[in-house]
Amino acid sequence: MTPEQDGRLTGRALWTVFAALMLGMFLAALDQTIVSTALPTIVGDLGGLNHLSWVVTSYLLASTVSTPLYGKLGDMLGRKPVFMAAILIFLAGSMLAGLSQTMGQLIGFRALQGIGAGGLMVGAQAIIADIVPPRERGRYTGLIGGVFAVASVAGPLLGGFLVDNLSWRWVFYVNLPVGALAILIVATRLHLKTPTVRHRIDVLGAALLSAGVTSLILLTTWGGTEYAWGSATIVGLGIAGVALLGAFVWWETRAAEPILPLSLFRSRVFSVANAMGFTIGMAMFGAIIFIPLYLQLVYGASPTSSGLRLLPLMAGLLVAAILSGRAITKVGRYKIFPIAGTATLVVGMYLLSTLGVDTPSWVVSIYMLVVGVGIGLVMQVLVLVVQNDVRPSDIGVATSTATFSRSVGGSFGVAIFGTIFATRLADQLAGFPHRVTARLGNGIHINPEQARHLPAAVHADFLNAFSHALNGVFLFGMAIAVVPFILSWFLKEVPLRTTLAPNAELGAEGAVAGATPDERTLAAAPGSH
Repeated sequence: MTPEQDGRLTGRALWTVFAALMLGMFLAALDQTIVSTALPTIVGDLGGLNHLSWVVTSYLLASTVSTPLYGKLGDMLGRKPVFMAAILIFLAGSMLAGLSQTMGQLIGFRALQGIGAGGLMVGAQAIIADIVPPRERGRYTGLIGGVFAVASVAGPLLGGFLVDNLSWRWVFYVNLPVGALAILIVATRLHLKTPTVRHRIDVLGAALLSAGVTSLILLTTWGGTEYAWGSATIVGLGIAGVALLGAFVWWETRAAEPILPLSLFRSRVFSVANAMGFTIGMAMFGAIIFIPLYLQLVYGASPTSSGLRLLPLMAGLLVAAILSGRAITKVGRYKIFPIAGTATLVVGMYLLSTLGVDTPSWVVSIYMLVVGVGIGLVMQVLVLVVQNDVRPSDIGVATSTATFSRSVGGSFGVAIFGTIFATRLADQLAGFPHRVTARLGNGIHINPEQARHLPAAVHADFLNAFSHALNGVFLFGMAIAVVPFILSWFLKEVPLRTTLAPNAELGAEGAVAGATPDERTLAAAPGSH
């Protein structure tokens, strides 16, 4: 079967479309971090300090809960129109966020941005699965991992530059020309088949899933900070979250076209890969969020400088993701990479748990490099694994489930690790002289700028307490990282398909009674049994 008959793109046409997809994903990943350095200026202009965290949280929450819906819509309505709609939603949110006059408006428009971002992340990876066979897809998924690495570093740096030289509003306006270029290329260069079968959208399933996950993410975000863990609000969110997700599972077994077909989880490959994504997300996001805080407090680095000091971690992630992707394309096997990646992540987390006040900065860089290599070896491979395991008609929902699992794991990880850190820091400070606790209380709300102005003796005691508390956080991260390492041994190696339409190689196996020729082709794909 020739590439043209198979539906794939090749050569310059492929790389042009791939560049547009990368631009879309880069924007979505960039806006997770670009506002961090602009937040103090935004508060100075709009006020609303007590709602500051929601500028970030609303975006992350909206992008997380929208991913399953985009995956299913792409499968049902066609990947191209859904991806273009996501870009337009993201750009509308960006423009309106830049025009915001109050903190409430900014938070709402950031949520709109997040709704678009969810579609950018899922859509780009699903479109790549439509135009590149699994056997050749490794090199591209490796580059996608690199996009996230570059965006993580570029976000705070670009945000700081725009605030210093233009205005905080340009943190949002900068998306407009880049997004416009992406949508122009996708509109004119990407040609995909649009499904001709009429579908029913599982609105109730999407609503139940979004509400349930939102409740649990708010529980982990607010618990121990905004509200006490035993408060009525937190307990109510917990009960609501569990009840809504229970109702979601019940409904999905009855829906005509479920937003997340539970039958996919009958595949061990699919279930193990998503469980790995969830636990890696917990370890990765939960622990890495504390590294800039360590750099700022111990070394006195500025927010921008601490972002630059994360370069070893991002370099490790970028190189490992690209090289592992190329290796998978070359040899056609993937199992060794999740095993090696999770093992490296366990070692990296242990190394981070040994950080102290006197640790040289070059040692910290090496430890971060190890963690980055571990993440790079495994994260994007999991997306390739689930895409290869399901029928072509389910690639969108499989991709969105993998992304969703990692994001929800990260949300839980940030909250759980934050609670562990807060508890350990309060315990550590309780053992120091009264002059320390008199100034710091439990130490949770002190920021790097305040810490720098503490008397020398109090500052030294605080840093010792801080580093001991952080050691426990990274040790817990190591324990969490052991879980996906164990799971990786149960990840079955499924041969990577060499075509997009598997009917040529499967032939008579696709003869499913009562199915159309297209449905027989899909039923014969790996993971559909």
